[in-house]
Amino acid sequence: MSNDTRQPLRPRERDAIIQSLRAGVTPRTGLQHIQVGRVREVEALLQDIRRISDGGASIRFIIGEFGSGKSFFLQLIRLIALREGLVTINADLSPNRRLYGTGGQARALYTELLRNISTRTKPDGNALTSIVERFITEARRQAEATDVEVAEIIEKRLAHLSELVGGFDFAKVISAYWKGHEQDNEQLKSDAVRWLRGEFATKTDARNALGVRTIVDDANVYDHLKLLSLFVRQAGYKGLLVNLDEMVSLYRLATQKARLANYEQILRIFNDCLQGTAEYIGFLLGGRLIFLWTQEKGSIAMRRCTRAWLRILPPVP
Repeated sequence: MSNDTRQPLRPRERDAIIQSLRAGVTPRTGLQHIQVGRVREVEALLQDIRRISDGGASIRFIIGEFGSGKSFFLQLIRLIALREGLVTINADLSPNRRLYGTGGQARALYTELLRNISTRTKPDGNALTSIVERFITEARRQAEATDVEVAEIIEKRLAHLSELVGGFDFAKVISAYWKGHEQDNEQLKSDAVRWLRGEFATKTDARNALGVRTIVDDANVYDHLKLLSLFVRQAGYKGLLVNLDEMVSLYRLATQKARLANYEQILRIFNDCLQGTAEYIGFLLGGRLIFLWTQEKGSIAMRRCTRAWLRILPPVP
């Protein structure tokens, strides 16, 4: 962090910071030049980033009231993660984008996350194609060095994904992308990227386009995030950081059944991260305290989550 702050402020960053602050929104770049008073929080998240890079997992709740700096802090950690070689995805939750749903709400969240996927060289999102291309390039380099077919190298490197939910079709889609690349078939490459982004609405369309039997849907969004974390590692990155803001949207869901289902999904993620089931992935969940703990609409799931890894962000004086 200190290396970045010693660099001169570039005109592009200066203008972006000033325009964002004037509009009352969090700047997307240059946050290291204006952040103060969060040394301990940043150090804690740096440890989490190292844990992710070493094959572990982490989850943090970034909790505070309006004006406490939650969104700013999430953006700051996202930039640090990019600098450290992680891939980041981020999205704001809403009634139509949430962790669990039955009418496409969870898939809508996944699509938004993949639209905002970023790397150090593409920090503004839409980096999925470049990540896949990087994986393909590395597979080609390895194939040339070992005198083995590229398709065989891809299959070998992604074989471990078949042990996870949806892993077989995930690997098959990556192979389809390579096939489209080799045959100069842009439609096949486009269909592969669409599937990875969760943009196929029906299994029939996916089967006709790619020969796979599954798609990203409301029931398997978290499973696909775990697949993505392993894939970006194979592509040469250190892991995946998932930023979810406006978690208070879950508290505002009209029905108790929907609220509890989403809270239970958070508990599943929480348990996986702390019990070692997930690898190379971290979650930052930002929201007001009322989302995490409330007598009226709380749940046993969220009460268990508040017992550890809770970070309260008070406003900076």
